[in-house]
Amino acid sequence: MKRLLPAVLILACSKPTVAPATPTTWNARAAAAYLDSRQSWWQSWPTANRDHETSCVSCHTAVPYALARPALRVALHEQRVTAAEQRLVDNVTKRVRLWNEIEPFYPDQKNGLPKTSESRGTEAILNALILATRDAQAGKGSDEGRAALGNMWQLQFRNGDIAGAWAWLNFHLEPWESGDATYFGAALAAIAVGTEPDGYATRADMQDRVRPLRDYLTKRLATQTLFNRVTLLWASGKLPGLLSDRERQSIIDEAGSKQLADGGWSLQSLGQWKRADGSLADTASDGYATGMIAYALQQSGSAPTEPRVAKALAWLERHQDRASGRWVASSLNKRRDPASDIGKFMSDAATAYAVLALTQAPPSPPSP
Repeated sequence: MKRLLPAVLILACSKPTVAPATPTTWNARAAAAYLDSRQSWWQSWPTANRDHETSCVSCHTAVPYALARPALRVALHEQRVTAAEQRLVDNVTKRVRLWNEIEPFYPDQKNGLPKTSESRGTEAILNALILATRDAQAGKGSDEGRAALGNMWQLQFRNGDIAGAWAWLNFHLEPWESGDATYFGAALAAIAVGTEPDGYATRADMQDRVRPLRDYLTKRLATQTLFNRVTLLWASGKLPGLLSDRERQSIIDEAGSKQLADGGWSLQSLGQWKRADGSLADTASDGYATGMIAYALQQSGSAPTEPRVAKALAWLERHQDRASGRWVASSLNKRRDPASDIGKFMSDAATAYAVLALTQAPPSPPSP
């Protein structure tokens, strides 16, 4: 036996060691392909076209794409931004640069009062959020990002009922373009401010703007839909001081009470919403609500192994549509054909937030 031992050791050492691969339970490449194709479609859709050869920046397709695509690039070990992503950033940068010359998304002359004001406030926040996300990926602020934030601050209300917030588009479309959405927009502004690198949110010269924003968000928290409160939970992970420990736990507990037995959430359960066409809204778990809440919980400090988060991530891993790469969600406003381009808007957002939630978490353990 002593003579055989060295030979056994030599054979063992000469054989290359290969670590067992962790199987992926969701397809990042398919999700990227879906999001890229949808953003490319949006940018070429005539209805989204605006002046100076630019396009409207949508809450359902463009903004979630801008947030999620960098995370997929890391997950897929890509070296460059995609053409669709670069075109989106170029579009936003152009509109920021031409801010005083370019038309609002929905001018008063075409859409009635007060759509110019609402369009400007909404776009200023979305531009700032997209460029702050780009700057955070680069690890340093940019002239365009600071210009976008400057445009945003210029439109912040200093007095009145919504002091500290902004005018926001209201087309009576839940959950992003409605009477409730002013709070949602202000929470996105807080995320933009907290995301911009180089300590932007803590600069002394920013406090006379950041403080009213904090005041608006905290004072109106108790009357908001759960959808808006979860958005603030996400923002609290970016901009400190938005929530006390008690308030944070209250939102987490309320969200937890709405989690379904399968581990997901239904968007319908996050507000008191009814479809305008009288059809019944879906009440089953969907990709948007589940992805957004799982992401917000993680951003605010919950670990991926926390039971609520772990169940939500497991739901997301099980419910990606393998053929298209997307996660599905449906409109809160009317019944739509899920195969149509407009019918995919909610699934665009669902896919992006599912990606954000899943890329925050470590890979699933290998199956036995």
